Amino acid sequence: MLNLLAKYALEHDLEAEPGFKPKQVRWLIVLDDQGTFIEVIELGKAEESKNRGHEYAKCPDLSQPEMISGGVTRCQFLVETADVVTLLSEKKDLNSTDITGEKSRKKFEFFKHLLRSSSLAIPQLGIIADSLDNEMSLDKIQSRLQTLKVKPTDKVTFKVGSLVPLESDIWHEWWRGFRKELALDQADKHAPKKDQLRINKKKTDVKDTMRCIVTGELVEPLKTHPKIERLADVGGIASGDVLIGFDKDAFCSYNLSQSENAAVGVQAAAAYRAALNHLIKETGQRLAGAKIVHWFKKKITNQEDPLDFLLEPEEIQELSASHGLRKLLTGIKEGQRSDLLENHFYAMTLSGASGRIMLRDWIEGDFTELVLNVVNWFNDLSIVRSDGAGLARDPKFLAVLGGTVRKLDDLQPPFISKMWRVAVCGEPIPGHVMTQALLRTKIDIIKDEGFNHARMGLIKAFNLRKQRQKGGSLMQDELRPLLNENHPDPAYQCGRLMAVMAQLQRRALGEVGAGLIQRYYAAASSTPALVLGRLTRTSQFHLNKLDPGLAYWYDSKIAEIWGHIKDNVPRTLSLESQSVFALGYYQQIADLRSGKSTESHEKQGAKNE
Repeated sequence: MLNLLAKYALEHDLEAEPGFKPKQVRWLIVLDDQGTFIEVIELGKAEESKNRGHEYAKCPDLSQPEMISGGVTRCQFLVETADVVTLLSEKKDLNSTDITGEKSRKKFEFFKHLLRSSSLAIPQLGIIADSLDNEMSLDKIQSRLQTLKVKPTDKVTFKVGSLVPLESDIWHEWWRGFRKELALDQADKHAPKKDQLRINKKKTDVKDTMRCIVTGELVEPLKTHPKIERLADVGGIASGDVLIGFDKDAFCSYNLSQSENAAVGVQAAAAYRAALNHLIKETGQRLAGAKIVHWFKKKITNQEDPLDFLLEPEEIQELSASHGLRKLLTGIKEGQRSDLLENHFYAMTLSGASGRIMLRDWIEGDFTELVLNVVNWFNDLSIVRSDGAGLARDPKFLAVLGGTVRKLDDLQPPFISKMWRVAVCGEPIPGHVMTQALLRTKIDIIKDEGFNHARMGLIKAFNLRKQRQKGGSLMQDELRPLLNENHPDPAYQCGRLMAVMAQLQRRALGEVGAGLIQRYYAAASSTPALVLGRLTRTSQFHLNKLDPGLAYWYDSKIAEIWGHIKDNVPRTLSLESQSVFALGYYQQIADLRSGKSTESHEKQGAKNE
């Protein structure tokens, strides 16, 4: 996995040099060649309320250990928050004399120190430091930032004359040297005694090397790895989370500490960090408490991405997912898209936990097989609309998962990971998932709160995949998206019977509060033999209240369903059979609501009078 990420970074020309990374900057402080303040310019798409600014591809970046090692308060170089660069929070309003904390002051001083240290190589950076040292100049910058309502946490950088340092490489060599000196100084002055021997070896160029698990090369392993960003919405922290990290004695065998236990070189770590940050930004899809990222061996368009159809982002919502995928699959099989035959996909499910990344799942496989699995996912979920007006729209993946819980916040990352694998790999749906969906369906039916199409499709898909797992194919013909009046399972026919008698009561008596469904559905779906016979006898009283033509139709329908059940009324139904009962009930309700059957049989009943 790490090797594939490093390869992705290389193939996509991502910035993977240690000490550098892309950063988004929202504000540009403009000075003239003498350091006089001119203006503050908003970068990026200023018209957008959530403007994140402009992304500079190669910015200086100190890792978290570099920022805090040796007890010295440090900050980033060239790009920092408005508070660090200008002490913006010192001026909460124009008349305020409040000062920031000591830590912010120290960061401000260190920022100027970096500018002065680099000014021998880049004179313009010394001009920036002089401007920040000048109280009148700093006050003008602070006032302008306040006028523009710049937040203290917004990222800022500088332009001096015609030079924007971040757009130039003139500071790169100086920065590399600075980081190298910083690493040597901190190792020499502040390392614990148990590491002194290793430090002394470094000074004599005798390195402690190990085999990198990413590249296979001999490297000096990193003790701490760079952080991955953009997982704060799935349990991570804003400053980033590490993919590889150890802090327990159980992982410190052979006198190895921290991340030396999973030996990765500094270049390989920078590469996988660059790849993951890019993938999360470009393809990351949040699903409740987890985030899914994916990529392909050979690049494809969004319109050909099966996982985009599965997640259904906004740009393809107007398309039919199953139709588009079937068309793509046909093209591959008929040789029209031979370029996709040897393609592969890779997908990760991630979440954060206390500064660490939890890799929930890793999936890789053949592209054609992926397309087939996603097509089957939509086929299995296909279900008639509750009003009988055709098939329900292909559901989003999250809508299917949401059908098992009361609210989306109740979805847990392990459950999401499992269902993602079910959809992507064509695996059977776990029984507990069907149980949850059945419970929510039963509650909705009894409370008369309407049907959830994705939930009913999930129950149908469970039964199809369960039989498919056993090597059977009859269920595919028996359990269709629309009503199957000849379905051989008595549980299905019992569900149909319940639907017809419930509709009969409504036509005869109207809304009666706690009707037949509220009073008997739970019992009928678990012990039909104890309930359905009595309800059938009661239905005779309801028939007498209808017009003759309509009464004839309902009487014929009840008789037809009993003709399928015969003497096979189940005494009890297992949870799986209860799910079939629910499908029979739902599909019969949808057929009744379509009105076609009722109208034709009313006319036929009138002729028979």
